[in-house]
Amino acid sequence: MSTASAIHRRAFKAALVLPAVLAAASAFAQVPPPDVTARSWVLVDATSNQVLASGNPDERVEPASLTKLMTAYLVFDALKTKKINMDQTVMPSEAVRRVRTDESRMFIEANKPVTVHDLVYGMIVQSGNDAAIALAELVGGSEGNFVQLMNAAAKRIGMKNTNFADVNGMPDPQHYTTAGDLAVLSTRLIRDFPEYYGIFSVKDFTYNKIKQPNRNRLLWLDPTVDGLKTGHTKAAGYCLIATAKRSLVGVPDASRRLVAVMMGEPKEHNRVQDSLKMLNYGYTAYDALRLYKANQVIDSPRVYKGATNNVQAGVTTDQYITVPKGLGDKVKPTVTHNDLLVAPIKKGQQIGTVKMMADGKEIAQFPLVALQDVPEAGLFGRLWDSALLMWQKRSK
Repeated sequence: MSTASAIHRRAFKAALVLPAVLAAASAFAQVPPPDVTARSWVLVDATSNQVLASGNPDERVEPASLTKLMTAYLVFDALKTKKINMDQTVMPSEAVRRVRTDESRMFIEANKPVTVHDLVYGMIVQSGNDAAIALAELVGGSEGNFVQLMNAAAKRIGMKNTNFADVNGMPDPQHYTTAGDLAVLSTRLIRDFPEYYGIFSVKDFTYNKIKQPNRNRLLWLDPTVDGLKTGHTKAAGYCLIATAKRSLVGVPDASRRLVAVMMGEPKEHNRVQDSLKMLNYGYTAYDALRLYKANQVIDSPRVYKGATNNVQAGVTTDQYITVPKGLGDKVKPTVTHNDLLVAPIKKGQQIGTVKMMADGKEIAQFPLVALQDVPEAGLFGRLWDSALLMWQKRSK
């Protein structure tokens, strides 16, 4: 039995270090999360960047094969920046021979050519340790260099309690992470590389005439589940990061993605059942609200010394917030902008903040940005506004 009930009180304010994190308030939590047998776990609404519930999220754990999510993150980055490409041929080094017969592998052979495409699918779908080694050597030049890249990336994206010692997740005292950090990595992987994310939902892959299924059984049990990764060693237990995407109720052009991280389950079926329970809990106990659409005008504050007197302000991406079911009506926006806006102003420049308030408490905030350029006015306009500003200062 987990400590789910005990941590319920603080579940809604568990703070992940996510980009543009929307820190939620615990005061509204109504329905406690289901009990799970995982040693540590986190449930995240990736659409709003909010942690909905967690149990021991900062406890140090072994990531096992979940390590390959960071390996994939760096490989996807190399693909996106065109340092490597899917059609490229790789000659695996002798290092792949050290992958033991009891480890997950895709059965590549040293010095026998294989494409990056097959290595990526072999690493993600088949969880091949040999594939991860070959990709690490390709991208990093050596496994050691690649591990340094992994740790640098972990720091960059906010994984504060993680250290990698290899590319696969074999047991090592210097190889550790937390459920909270893995949630950070998962949401960034999904957000940063949508063009490659679909590989995680592939149910099987055949290489060298050996067909292997994806070990994530939820791909067969729930059609809304489309990732992400399993992991298992004797020390780590059975681990699973499961993510699902379902339609956002009442918003036909939007969907909502949840990510459940389960670490240290006693048996394989526990990680499957608990992940599904937690995903269903997130979708039923909480509502996601789309606050603003991308490029929607929220405010038009005054601009001084500009070619126009006002600037259209809003957000550059759709903004969502997640609240306990039925409490959406309590959420009200408060828009503040810089006291004095002086041209020139560049499109995308932050000129204020939007705070979401509920019962007098701030539950989220995000930047208010200019949706247009405002160049400087001509000489007469600048002089006029300068005089106007001087008059305002004197009248205060």
